[in-house]
Amino acid sequence: MADHMSTSPPAAIRLTRYTQTEQNEILGDGADPFGVASTGLTWLPKEDHFGVRLGGRLVAHAGLRRLPLSIGGVGTEVVGVGGVAVAPDVRGHGLARQVISAALDHARTLGPAHGLLFCRDALVPLYGRLGWRALEQEVHVEQAQGPVLMPLRTMVTALHDGANWPTGTVRLLSFPL
Repeated sequence: MADHMSTSPPAAIRLTRYTQTEQNEILGDGADPFGVASTGLTWLPKEDHFGVRLGGRLVAHAGLRRLPLSIGGVGTEVVGVGGVAVAPDVRGHGLARQVISAALDHARTLGPAHGLLFCRDALVPLYGRLGWRALEQEVHVEQAQGPVLMPLRTMVTALHDGANWPTGTVRLLSFPL
């Protein structure tokens, strides 16, 4: 696959479905493929899915879902990005950029001014290179027992020119994505 990838990464496409089998095709069937099980959080499923296929095999994925939140007590929406995955054997070839770019192109058609994602600290530099910025303030997310502090890094990106992230306390009014 490396030779095929030496030119340019294949285009990401919108997927009509994304199953556990396809996730396993990318990341294997380990118990904690995203490394977030220790958070103990309940996560929402994605509604829109984007992927990259090489030789018929799904090797990268990103999912989206509109999410309600409040910033400084003012209700709004963001497009949550989650389930970002690239198969280990094809990492380093721009596939994360391809699949996230396709997802964000679609997110721009959904209305909200910003994209939002949660990630482990080790992934902050990757998302930073893709135009995301880490929020410095704490973010609370809903869970069955009520709002809890999000233990992962929260990152945002503008989906439209001139979109500025407001100041104030951030609370996701749903389970995280």
